Amino acid sequence: MRGEEIFLLTHQHAPHYRVLKTTAAAPSITHASEVVPQSPAVIRAIAAARDGLYLLSLDSALSTLRRLAPDGSVSAFTLPFPGAINEASFYADPQHDGAWFLLQGWVHPPVLCHAAPDGTVTQTNIAPKPSLDVSAYTSEEVFVPARDKTRIPLSLIYRKDLRKSPEAPLLLEAYGAYGITLNAVFLARWLPFLDLGGVLAVAHVRGGGELGWDWHRAGQKLEKYHSWQDMIDCAQSLIARRWTTHKRLAVLGASAGGITVGRLLTERPDLAAVVICEVGVSDPLRSEFSPNGPPNIPEFGTLATEQGFTGLYAMDAYQHVHDGVKYPAVLLTTGLHDPRVAPWEPTKMTARLQAATTSNNPILLRVDADAGHGFGSTRAQRDAQTADILAFILWRTGDPRFQPKT
Repeated sequence: MRGEEIFLLTHQHAPHYRVLKTTAAAPSITHASEVVPQSPAVIRAIAAARDGLYLLSLDSALSTLRRLAPDGSVSAFTLPFPGAINEASFYADPQHDGAWFLLQGWVHPPVLCHAAPDGTVTQTNIAPKPSLDVSAYTSEEVFVPARDKTRIPLSLIYRKDLRKSPEAPLLLEAYGAYGITLNAVFLARWLPFLDLGGVLAVAHVRGGGELGWDWHRAGQKLEKYHSWQDMIDCAQSLIARRWTTHKRLAVLGASAGGITVGRLLTERPDLAAVVICEVGVSDPLRSEFSPNGPPNIPEFGTLATEQGFTGLYAMDAYQHVHDGVKYPAVLLTTGLHDPRVAPWEPTKMTARLQAATTSNNPILLRVDADAGHGFGSTRAQRDAQTADILAFILWRTGDPRFQPKT
């Protein structure tokens, strides 16, 4: 709200959202005027300042910032570097000009910025910068055609001096649920992997919110198969583009991303050398009966209906593990106090894979007896788990520095 003006952000008839305006004197959604139509970028938040309305949008994994002036014109800002703006930090005051926000990128630590009415963006440096040289790293955004010709956004992060080679270990992450976005965030814990010659990739698969409301719904319930098939298609594209090979590829999914990576594992056990499933959903057919099951019915469906059962069965990795298959190396993790994905799910999945596989690849379960779903974990706990995951990946993708001593 600014003075008598009320601005509304809505996805009615606009999966990428649009902005309406009404007045405090005669408030009416029915008669509100459209002041900013939807665009290819998804409007995530609006903030009213004295000089205009600031609009924060997301285009795949990267943020854009625009300003609606009092005369109705819309102008775009150039951000200091490609990255994502923290929505919780996006702030404007109707009594002052401009907007404030925290901006960070895949290879840029967070910095507090101010956008001014003249179109300039200033990095304030109010908070001291970390004593870390990030000039050696870079990132790029590309699109991968899925099997149904949908363009899947894919982020790549690596060292500038990396010699592109199919022998490079590559870690591909995906999520794809709840409309949650895997925005560009500074990945300090993963920099050692890049320094060892690795490549990080993030697939923004359907089920997430990177491309709006429809993108989310395209990875729900009976459409959930898009999430893991998008990840498979991204992995195959990375191999085809000679970023890595099957023997050097690792894939990772966490929490609901366990469905995505779990079904990749069971549908294409030959695709990756390593699968990492962090506190992952592995058995959606039974998850409904866990303490956190009922709240997830709107996202995944319910056994109470035939369609619900069909969708849950299709996305259930546990139900698609088959005896006599040569599964790759798999590391599953859980915390004994996990309130969201009950520890029995990854434990059950581990036991099933160990009994079914005919390869000599390890199927391991990492249990933290003093942790849950990541909430409240200490820095030491997070660092220890990251170290274990990276060591496991580098071991199983053949890095000679991480092989057991004989």
